[in-house]
Amino acid sequence: MAANEMTRDLRLVLLIAVLLTGAPCTTAGEPSGKYSKLSGIIIPGFASTQLRAWSILDCPYTPLDYNPLDLVWLDTTKLLSAVNCWLKCMLLDPYNQTDNPECKSRADTGLSAITELDPGYITGPLSSIWKEWVTWCIEFGVEANAVIAAPYDWRLSPAKLEERDLYFHKLKLTFETALKTRGGPSLVFAHSLGNNVFRYFLEWLKLEIAPKRYTRWLDEHIHSYFAVGSPFLGSAQTIESTLSGLTFGLPVSEGTARLMSSSFGSSLWMLPHSKYCKTDNMYWKYISGRSKKDHQVYYCDKEEFRTKYSGWPTNVVNIEIPSGSGSAYMSFGSADGNLSSNECRLPTLLSFSARDVSNGNFFKAIKDYDPDSERALYQLNKSYHEDPVMNPLTPWERPPLKNVFCIYGVDLRTEVGYYYAPSGKPYPDNWMKTDVIYEIEGSLYSRSGNLVDGIPGTSSGDETVPYNSLSWCKTWLGPEVNITRAPQLEHDGSDVQVQLNVEHIHEDIVSNMTRSPRVKYITFYEDSESLPGKRTAVWEIDKANHRNIVRSPIMMREIWLEMWHDAHADKNKNFVTKSMRGPLRDDDCYWDYGKARCAWSEHCEYRYIFGDVHLGQSCRLKNSSADNLYFYI
Repeated sequence: MAANEMTRDLRLVLLIAVLLTGAPCTTAGEPSGKYSKLSGIIIPGFASTQLRAWSILDCPYTPLDYNPLDLVWLDTTKLLSAVNCWLKCMLLDPYNQTDNPECKSRADTGLSAITELDPGYITGPLSSIWKEWVTWCIEFGVEANAVIAAPYDWRLSPAKLEERDLYFHKLKLTFETALKTRGGPSLVFAHSLGNNVFRYFLEWLKLEIAPKRYTRWLDEHIHSYFAVGSPFLGSAQTIESTLSGLTFGLPVSEGTARLMSSSFGSSLWMLPHSKYCKTDNMYWKYISGRSKKDHQVYYCDKEEFRTKYSGWPTNVVNIEIPSGSGSAYMSFGSADGNLSSNECRLPTLLSFSARDVSNGNFFKAIKDYDPDSERALYQLNKSYHEDPVMNPLTPWERPPLKNVFCIYGVDLRTEVGYYYAPSGKPYPDNWMKTDVIYEIEGSLYSRSGNLVDGIPGTSSGDETVPYNSLSWCKTWLGPEVNITRAPQLEHDGSDVQVQLNVEHIHEDIVSNMTRSPRVKYITFYEDSESLPGKRTAVWEIDKANHRNIVRSPIMMREIWLEMWHDAHADKNKNFVTKSMRGPLRDDDCYWDYGKARCAWSEHCEYRYIFGDVHLGQSCRLKNSSADNLYFYI
């Protein structure tokens, strides 16, 4: 027991001194104090923050009423027993984004708001998001005030977040408070929609502080930005959520899910959009004194009209429109059996690219057949195209930060397009999904398994966001890129492949390295030559699911090693070495049954502790294992 405690103490002392402690290191070869006071600020994704009631609501026919601070999102007990009452606390007015008169909900605060959405013995692990991340931080001795959550009401559009909750003012104060508390800049960890929120914050900040102080403020308050699973060009699943509803595994009907999505101003924040279409820079508009009427809302490069699909693999939505008069949300049958000539005509199939969706042409085309299109057009124009800070439905540029790391999963079946037709049922079930187009490792297939024409990418996405959207950050890489492909699990470096100084011209960059079908890899794209004082890296993690990537021990390990490397005064490379990956925690040690000993014998040893139930659990790091971290300088 004493030896185990000594091992843990050595590891904690090193990592605490390096990563997120307040005391600077002075020992020779140790990291300098400049990087020893970092904070970590987490911006969660869509539906990844708890919402709590801020009203007293009497729910009829059930004893489960809502009282102030009761959990609303996500309380599965009340969802199952009183769904109508639950919806009153969840739905917003679809136009002005106000709460239901009988119940209002607000985002919870603190780390508990993002760790488990529905705490409980059974529901807790199922709704766990950032809990493993926080557990990892605790295991490595990170102080409590060094990890800060920035939860938000994910139902609101960006402008409403500031207007109602002053969210971006509070986020600015969070960075400034972290600097005063810890004495150093912060690391930003954003997941999914949280990246869109952070992007909007950076643009909002331009208008909040003096132009000459903007870059200096960023350098003082933000050390690195880790963009995890970011939908840089949107996600096709937003179309599914808008037309037919996306339940996310909840015990609700798709129609109910569509009603919820239609009431949220954020439901259009991740609409697919073209990489060739942009808007004027709002920042320069305010400096030059131009009026809002002078602002050109949306314009596209010539390349948009020379190529197909707006830079996407295929058309995002294909929808059948009735040829005659009528409404898509009403039955087309006739009670007396007399059918007009219009009702006998074949429906018209219309196809829409990402540009057609983001500029509103798609919603205008189905306006006469769908009662929700008017609301969607209103929100699209009011909350996005006419946003006073920026139009979020435009391609990203590299944030003006020193260090940017883009991390996402690849090679999973991901939806990139849909076919819809009228269902003959009333709204919200008036559309039915007749087919789905998936990208699968460089090919496009329909739901029935047929090959689909299009322009597939070199890989596929993470089950939620398509590859072309995730990999847009590759355009941020410098003119020369080092590519490294390594196994995800611990390895001795024998299977690591490297390509140095690969030329890159502002488009996707692809490696031609070999793959073993039995091995999951992580591929690193890192600047070989970049702008002075700036670094950019892209990590592609095989088979990492969009939602679960924040719980991936592989990603957490790489982030810790990168920060250990950055913090060390004796580092001689821009990025941490990839030539070897040894065990860092006791959990990384396991029993090798073939050799009848603990694997990685130079790092791990068999050390039984009372309560161990199998051999692998008794494999633990040796007392000298802390010295292994110096390999990653």
